[in-house]
Amino acid sequence: MQNAGTGNDALVHHDKKFRSDVIYWLDKKNNNEHERSFFTLMDSFILYLNKTCYTGITGYEFHYTLYPQGSFYKKHIDQFKNNSSRQYSMIMYLNEDWIAADGGELCIHHKDLSLQNIAPTNGKCVFFKSSELAHEVLLTNKPRMSITGWLKMD
Repeated sequence: MQNAGTGNDALVHHDKKFRSDVIYWLDKKNNNEHERSFFTLMDSFILYLNKTCYTGITGYEFHYTLYPQGSFYKKHIDQFKNNSSRQYSMIMYLNEDWIAADGGELCIHHKDLSLQNIAPTNGKCVFFKSSELAHEVLLTNKPRMSITGWLKMD
């Protein structure tokens, strides 16, 4: 696992006051059976989206995300200022026995200024347009895991 940052390529910035999670990038080269199964699922999902919704998705990137106790990610949008290839954001939660007191909710900032908190319960998946939905991860009171990624159009 490595410290997560904001920005991309040479513009990556690490600021624990803004984002305090750690990540591990999934890669087909890892030849891990669980990652292979996940990529097979994502390939099928993208095929379905392109066939039924004409999304034009051509690739993806995903990482494991661990928010240790006491960590968070301040309000942000998932699309880079210098690269608009990320089209859809996807978060799959891996937290068994999660309760409200554990915190770590995904807080969605809607355009009408309303807020929506989503608990990171095991098996739940959140999917949204990367360029449109501001969001944050609230302070977590115990370790919080997910697979987080983006469906891309290059």
